Amino acid sequence: MADTKREIERKFEFTRAGKKGSGPARGEVPDLTGTAGITSVTEQGTVELDAVYYDTPDRRLAADGLTLRRRTGGADAGWHLKLPVSPGVRDEIGAPLGDALPGSLAALVRSRVRDAGLAPQVRLVSSRRLSHLLGADGALLAELATDAVRAERGDATATWTEVEVELADGVDPALLDAVEKTFRKAGLKVSDAPSKLARALAETGVEPPARPGDARPDATAGAQVLAYLRAQRDTLVAQDPAVRRNLPDSVHQMRVATRRLRSAFKTYRKVLDRDVTDPVGEELRWLAAELGVDRDQEVLLERIQTRLGELPRPLVTGPVRSRLRVWNTTRRAGSRRRALAVLDGARYVALLDSLDALLDDPPLRDAAVRPAREVLPAAVIHDVERLAGRVGDALAMERGHGRDLALHEARKAAKRARYAAEAAVPALGKPAKRLAGEMKSVQSLLGDHQDGVVAREALRGLAAQAQGAGEPGFTWGVLYGREEALAERRERELPDVWATAADPALRAALG
Repeated sequence: MADTKREIERKFEFTRAGKKGSGPARGEVPDLTGTAGITSVTEQGTVELDAVYYDTPDRRLAADGLTLRRRTGGADAGWHLKLPVSPGVRDEIGAPLGDALPGSLAALVRSRVRDAGLAPQVRLVSSRRLSHLLGADGALLAELATDAVRAERGDATATWTEVEVELADGVDPALLDAVEKTFRKAGLKVSDAPSKLARALAETGVEPPARPGDARPDATAGAQVLAYLRAQRDTLVAQDPAVRRNLPDSVHQMRVATRRLRSAFKTYRKVLDRDVTDPVGEELRWLAAELGVDRDQEVLLERIQTRLGELPRPLVTGPVRSRLRVWNTTRRAGSRRRALAVLDGARYVALLDSLDALLDDPPLRDAAVRPAREVLPAAVIHDVERLAGRVGDALAMERGHGRDLALHEARKAAKRARYAAEAAVPALGKPAKRLAGEMKSVQSLLGDHQDGVVAREALRGLAAQAQGAGEPGFTWGVLYGREEALAERRERELPDVWATAADPALRAALG
């Protein structure tokens, strides 16, 4: 079984001797006693570490800041996968030592590795001198490791010494700032390399491959749209291991990336040939639907629980909470297994490969070579006008099932208009950002309305189940009535919200 820990650390390297009389000579780590609450430094001895780092032949993991290694020596010998969280922060996921990569780690790199396979890239042999930095009560604040490293890649080798300070759980990261200040005076600086692997590759003559999206896009419509699509593709790939780890909001973020991709294909059809993008869009729709089974139920449960918690106690009759738990368990049974099976399937990998192929050889149309400021405004305005028609149609209808359906279609149109404007922000600036914000307001209102429609249907079913079991249905009816009243309020609010969003000046400002 894999174990996970949050790693917050800072790496340092020696640059020069310390100022005369102010610190130790080059190559020596200064005493940190008295720095930011560190009252003592205890030596833990020296350990020999031997690590082999794995990647695809084109080093896809390194390109995305991931490291995968098999290491012997030390207390945590085994396989380790490090996933970037933010600068200086990574999640390290460990698995027991063995010859083959454990399946738990293989799954977490699948969205990047796919069928390319993994092979050893570099070997790092380190002699690590370890110290513990302790506080006044003897509690561990951080570990300080001084590593003499030898990198081996074929016939190429490199050696260097680096210092790592890794915080213990729950310690304020400000400690690292204080340590850095002390180290600077002693001739150490924060390492330019984000990891040992990155430095090893660089110093043995190999640089991580540049990604197509690393370069700043030019001002053409094609370059701007492709930059946006690559960002969404990267989000989709990056959220895969988060979904597998069941991290909060990961399924939602992955689905949003699929929606943004599909919307961009449709919005910018004068830039990209839809004969090529439509089949990929259909596969993205499939993926979003498969991932949505569990997420939609989670959102629905949260809404009903919130409404239930708002009721005065006299209005809660019968075993409503236990009924709700049984209902939720039944509906969610197997949904997570289904989502993981989709991510493990060949169809999903084929979709990722199709996305990469489309972005590597994009089906550009004539408008792609024109300036973005000439092409993108018309595409965004088209989607806003499409939304205007949907909103107008819905508001002209009488309240009821038909209007609910029309408002749901308007919600989808609002989402597409919002995504269109967001995609145009790098080229069009603040006018596109303001328009995106207004479209989000419309989307949020219509989204709340649609969630209420779904909740009312669920409450009707819960009431029927309760009645069939001989339980009181009163509370379910009260909740239904409250959802109905909220829906009416949202419909009354829509004209004013839409009037603000539909201000012609917003569209005119796009240029």
